[in-house]
Amino acid sequence: MTIEERLENMERELGRQKRRSRWLLGTILLVAGGLIVPAVFETTAFRARAHMAGTAKEIRANSFVLEDENGKPRAALGVDKDGPRLVLRDENSKDRAGLGVDKDGPGLVLADEKGTIRIALTSLKSRPGLKLFDGNGKARAGLIIDEEGPSLWLWDKNGKIRNVLTVDKDGPRLWLGDENNKPRIGLSTVKEGPSLWLLDENGKVRALLGANKDGPALTLLDENGKVIWSAIK
Repeated sequence: MTIEERLENMERELGRQKRRSRWLLGTILLVAGGLIVPAVFETTAFRARAHMAGTAKEIRANSFVLEDENGKPRAALGVDKDGPRLVLRDENSKDRAGLGVDKDGPGLVLADEKGTIRIALTSLKSRPGLKLFDGNGKARAGLIIDEEGPSLWLWDKNGKIRNVLTVDKDGPRLWLGDENNKPRIGLSTVKEGPSLWLLDENGKVRALLGANKDGPALTLLDENGKVIWSAIK
């Protein structure tokens, strides 16, 4: 494999990582904004009380409300313009669990005692995924399976991607990023052979170490991607 072919493979890997990153971030925003919907509680509970004042339970064609002994809504099942929703609340009126289905697929979210989403399980557009959030509601870990295979994502507290591990038909890959959301180290073991990439702060490959059937190779590049030194055995 020539130096040019090695660099082309690396560019394809960077593009694949960016596409997956955009999709995963989009699903996180969709989950955080769409599955636990307090309006389901308020609207459904209001209709229930207006229809049968003084009753503790009501079943309607499009809603179902459960209240505790103090009259607080604790569970609501309803259907809005996006689809059916089931929401569960704790004794402090905090949303703790939500189950919903919309045009993109089903999703389940679990929240902590503050009502902040901490776990999200989705199967959106045939892509199952699991996301874990910190106490500030920021995604810190994500596991997805798409048409290319499984991938594991880790973010820092500032929402920057710091670690990506993927596996597809060609083999496993590991990416490490810096505090500016830029990939800085790439490691792969694909059918052509193992490779190690080092990138600068602008996302440009500056060093490439690989080995295949033709032997090991080390290539150094400048900031414009021009080869400045290479050794191929």
